[in-house]
Amino acid sequence: MKVLITGSNGLLGQHLIPVFVQNKTYDVIATGRGTNRSPQRDHYIYEAANLRDAGSVQQLVQKHQPDLIIHSGAMSQVDDCEKNKDACWDTNVGATRYLVNAAEKINASFIFLSTDFVFDGLSGPYDEEAPVNPINYYGTSKAAAERLVRNSKLSWAIVRTVLVYGVSNDPHRSNMITWVKNNLQQGKKIKVVDDQWRTPTLCQDLATGCLLLAEKKATGTFNISGSEVLTPYDMALKTAEYFQLDTSLIEKISSKSLAQPAARPAKTGLIIDKAVRELGYHPHTFAEGLDIVAAEIK
Repeated sequence: MKVLITGSNGLLGQHLIPVFVQNKTYDVIATGRGTNRSPQRDHYIYEAANLRDAGSVQQLVQKHQPDLIIHSGAMSQVDDCEKNKDACWDTNVGATRYLVNAAEKINASFIFLSTDFVFDGLSGPYDEEAPVNPINYYGTSKAAAERLVRNSKLSWAIVRTVLVYGVSNDPHRSNMITWVKNNLQQGKKIKVVDDQWRTPTLCQDLATGCLLLAEKKATGTFNISGSEVLTPYDMALKTAEYFQLDTSLIEKISSKSLAQPAARPAKTGLIIDKAVRELGYHPHTFAEGLDIVAAEIK
């Protein structure tokens, strides 16, 4: 079975590749922008592609004829999306449309990676049936892409996830764990919000969730995230304590004090009961996730 993974240079993409390669059921084709940055280089094909170009997408899909497309490529920096709305729409909605159209021509299955930011954060955590109501442009673009997938003729699954953390083979990318660790190790003070609630997701768990969806040929919308509701401040404290760093360097602040271009939903987080029940998905605890991240850093 051939699987095409988009966004393979991103945090999730770099973890999807080994999960599917090691399964041995799949021939993996990975695609991203520019050169291959995944630490795993063997037993799969990499092709650079511009997913914002319909012709490039059509050529890629026709050449490889995948049975399954996992679309994890996205513009996901929330403030960048707010400031560059055309680029955000082209990347998150346009590319999804081109991939869906190409997939329909060869009857490929489709897994689309979405986000908790399709919700307004007024009544989280959310289950799969909760109505979407995004409050920033990133969330708006992902909700629009979800509609494209849902209204397609494909066999599809939509995966919503939250605040993904892990280690990426890219010096320009960091996430909550590595950002806290690196700053505190250098003795720098950091400000972290304590009025946003999430269910942070270990990248390996999310990749495994995608594999479970593929193996079970599951369709519909699935929440795949961690199970613990934490604030970024909680995460920062737990990270500092794990790495035995100075917690007094962490200042608790409100999100309003940051004056960020894009609004953030206050309380999201996802209810994962459906994924546990139907897929056999069981995420690591945040403490276990820190163990795994620490081993990767070494």
